[in-house]
Amino acid sequence: MEKIRVMLVDDHMLFRDGVKSILLRAGERFEIVGEASDGAQAQTLALKMKPDVIVMDVQMPNCGGLQAARALAPQLPDTKIVMLTVSDRDEDLFEAIKAGAKGYLLKTSASAHDIVAALDQVAAGQVILTPTMATKLAAEFAVMARSKVGAVSPQPTEAVDDPRLTEREREVLDLVALGKTNKEIANDLRVAENTVRAHLRNILDKLHVHNRTQAAAFARRG
Repeated sequence: MEKIRVMLVDDHMLFRDGVKSILLRAGERFEIVGEASDGAQAQTLALKMKPDVIVMDVQMPNCGGLQAARALAPQLPDTKIVMLTVSDRDEDLFEAIKAGAKGYLLKTSASAHDIVAALDQVAAGQVILTPTMATKLAAEFAVMARSKVGAVSPQPTEAVDDPRLTEREREVLDLVALGKTNKEIANDLRVAENTVRAHLRNILDKLHVHNRTQAAAFARRG
């Protein structure tokens, strides 16, 4: 199995060491290719090393993770950025997703298993949010979607009941909202993984959203 090349960015060396230890204990599938203590160092090192995944804090001196993510995302489109932070502020979450982050985990609640699973899934192309973080995105994306389709009602309709979706698409969306990967959804529904991808493309088009994170937020809102 090809190793997942990871770069760690956090201004606290002890925390970087802790995450490094977690990943190295997870087996031989992770390789730590670099460490940085702020966003400026992260940008220089990432452009040189081109890691598969960057695990980065939001709040750091000199240059924070959000600023670094905005700079790196267009330059390294194949590198996935995961924010691992103490900040549960809605503004930081929204800005991280807008900046191109593929995951947002809280240091205060993420277990070692959560971190390992998140990096595995993000490296495989998934977008990772905790249920709480996904719920926080719901209102933001609901407003965006209503403005696109010209809706005026202040009470959004549940995405899973949206008449634009077929029954199968609603089933797929329900499973996306539970955080399941394409492979897990395919197994649950007993269909091919390519079929799941096709359903997801249709769901994104019909709901006028850009990725599965936004679709999951729709499914979670109430």
